[in-house]
Amino acid sequence: MPTTLVGARVNGKPNYLTVAFCGVVQASPPMIAVTLGKIHHTNEGIRENQCFSVNIPSQDMVAVTDYCGIVSGKRTDKSEIFETFYGKLETAPMIRDCPVNLECRLIDILDLGGASEVFIGEIVESYAEERYLCNEIPDIEKIKPIVFSMYDNNYWGIGEHLGKAWSIGKNFAEGGNEKKAENAR
Repeated sequence: MPTTLVGARVNGKPNYLTVAFCGVVQASPPMIAVTLGKIHHTNEGIRENQCFSVNIPSQDMVAVTDYCGIVSGKRTDKSEIFETFYGKLETAPMIRDCPVNLECRLIDILDLGGASEVFIGEIVESYAEERYLCNEIPDIEKIKPIVFSMYDNNYWGIGEHLGKAWSIGKNFAEGGNEKKAENAR
C-alpha cells in the first residue's frame, strides 16, 4: 500500500498522520479516499476545516514518516516537524519536503461500522517541484515513494519497471494461448 502523510489543521496547528489505507476513487473530478481510525486526532481537524492533504514522502523520510504514525497529535505537537505550506484552500497543511502533495476538499465521510472512517476528498490542487517531474508528469523513480506491507509491517521502496500499463498485456494475448498449451503438456 502507498505510505502517505495525511495533514489537517487541528486547533489551529498542522498535524500529520501516517496512513497507508489510501487510494484514488475516480479520475474526473479527481478524488481520493483515506481511511483513518476513529480515535485519531487528525479526524477532528478534517471535520473542522472540511479539508485535508495527502503528502507522498520519499524513502529518505521513512523514519520521520513512521514517527508520525507512532505518536498521537493528542499528546505530541507535530506542527514543527516539517516545513508546512498552504495552497488554495488555505487550511490544508502540506509538507514542503514531500515530493508530491495533494490538497483535498472534504466531500464525504463514510462510516462502515468498524473502527475506522473513510474520508473522501476532491483533489483541488497537486503540488510537485520540477525535480520530481519528467515531461511535467510525476516520475516514480525521482519521487522514491514508500510502500507499506501490512502483513509483515515493513516499509519497502519501488523496484524495477515491469512494463507499460494497458500495453504489456497485448503481448500476452498474442502468445498467451500458445504458452497455456505448452504448460498443459
